[in-house]
Amino acid sequence: MLYWWSKFVFLGPLMRLFCRPTIEGLENVPERGGAILASNHLAVADSFFLPLLVPRRITFLAKREYFTQPGLVGWLKKQFFTGVGQVPVDRSGGSAARAAMDTATRLLGEGKLLGIYPEGTRSPDGKLYKGKTGVARMALEAGVPVVPVAMVGTDRVNPIGSRMWRPRKIRIRIGEPIDFSRYEGMAGDRFIERSMTDEIMYDLMELSGQTYVDLYATSVKEKAARKPDPRIPDSRAG
Repeated sequence: MLYWWSKFVFLGPLMRLFCRPTIEGLENVPERGGAILASNHLAVADSFFLPLLVPRRITFLAKREYFTQPGLVGWLKKQFFTGVGQVPVDRSGGSAARAAMDTATRLLGEGKLLGIYPEGTRSPDGKLYKGKTGVARMALEAGVPVVPVAMVGTDRVNPIGSRMWRPRKIRIRIGEPIDFSRYEGMAGDRFIERSMTDEIMYDLMELSGQTYVDLYATSVKEKAARKPDPRIPDSRAG
């Protein structure tokens, strides 16, 4: 219920007024049945603008931390993210990754439209980074098409670290569905899954116009976090 109220009453009208979002290629989204919307990821706002402009309800797999914060604020966040159709998953790897895969496959089997960010995290600098192969395995295990989606301008509306959104023009471009049925029964083959993921990322690069970087965004962020601040003198003994 909150999903539709947010879309048409609480948030949607304001988002349309201040950001004038447009969408191209809406006809490429299947009208029914399970499918994966694989999008680039520039900002938290991506998960708000895409559902706003796509008529079908979209379910996103969201990191568990959005649902586990203590206190009143944490409770409100949990209610909001649950209400707008986000499903918590543990992204720590191992058995948690398998559980997330099972959740995605179940949702797709129920005919849901599933939103996925193949990069695994927001781009740290506006470039498009190497996709993780989970999206390919989901498509193979559920037997559904992958629809590439390019978000353009959300990083200017909602820059990393910003508390308030800014009124900027948003564009969404949706490409033709990619049919991977030729790989049926090959889930778990890492070479096949890498090939599929690279095909998805190529389409995202073409749609978004972003510069592609053949590195994982998570690795780039971790490296940046380890880099010493040049403003702080090095106190190590010589």
